[in-house]
Amino acid sequence: MKQTKGELMSFNNFLSTSENRQVSLTFAREGASKNSNMVGILFIMTIDPAICFKSSIPYVDVSKDGYFKDNEAEILFTTHTIFRIDRIIQIQDNHTDRLWEVKLTLVGNDNHELNTLTAHLREELGRETGWSRLGYILIQVGESPKAEQLYQILLEKASSDENRAEYSHQLGQVYNDMGEYSKALSSYEISLEILKIALPPNHPDLASSYNGIGIVYSHMGEYSKALSSYVRSLEIRKIALPPNHPDFAQSYGNIGIVYKNMGEYSKALSSYEISLEILKIALPPNHPGLAGSYNNIGSVYKNMGEYSKALSSHERSL
Repeated sequence: MKQTKGELMSFNNFLSTSENRQVSLTFAREGASKNSNMVGILFIMTIDPAICFKSSIPYVDVSKDGYFKDNEAEILFTTHTIFRIDRIIQIQDNHTDRLWEVKLTLVGNDNHELNTLTAHLREELGRETGWSRLGYILIQVGESPKAEQLYQILLEKASSDENRAEYSHQLGQVYNDMGEYSKALSSYEISLEILKIALPPNHPDLASSYNGIGIVYSHMGEYSKALSSYVRSLEIRKIALPPNHPDFAQSYGNIGIVYKNMGEYSKALSSYEISLEILKIALPPNHPGLAGSYNNIGSVYKNMGEYSKALSSHERSL
């Protein structure tokens, strides 16, 4: 968190807060005291009611219903309320040396960084429709078994080659996430064969299939086959897509992974750096994809023994 001052953060659950500093400090102190591997954090939040009203951010005063009644002065905020991290300082405390104060400011829906990131996420989700959108969400939240059940049902009921190819492709991703690589490879190859018949030879969907096959081969340790699939995917994308399309970043990033696993670190670094430059253009500045790219570059520098550069890249990732 100390590396992200000035950035945005949110809480993925309902947020119970108190206007009584001592109540919150007590909870933070107890958390730090019970476990030597943890720190206690006292969040100090600046809330502008006008922003809550303008951005439709629900909150409610539950002080009369809280455990400590009026002494707690509890305010409850909705899930995923977003704040900016303003300042982080250590609290001098007689009970523990693992107590910190983090000052946050509520961010409204008119925040430029938030709107940029939200628009990008909506664009990603907008590629899927109907039941496929539900399957996509299940994959993203780690519910692969449920996604598998859904796509199997959709595949059985599919009435067109387009749908059969799509659902087979998604099953490939699901099986890959579950570590069932033989099933993943079979599903991706079924999708690819359908698409080869139904689509022009340089259609971007073919590139996605080759990319999926490459991912599976990479996980299986068959790096030569993985590299061949990734290169074929990249060749199609160079013909089918405009320059600096984010899919190029995926291709170069995956090629970098293979080269790294093969011990060809200079080639891996070059691929990762190309991927990063594309992501800088294609993604908002706070997108986690950038963090992953910096982390990949740092791991290569580490393997090359250039520890100062590795540390710099990993810190940028944070």
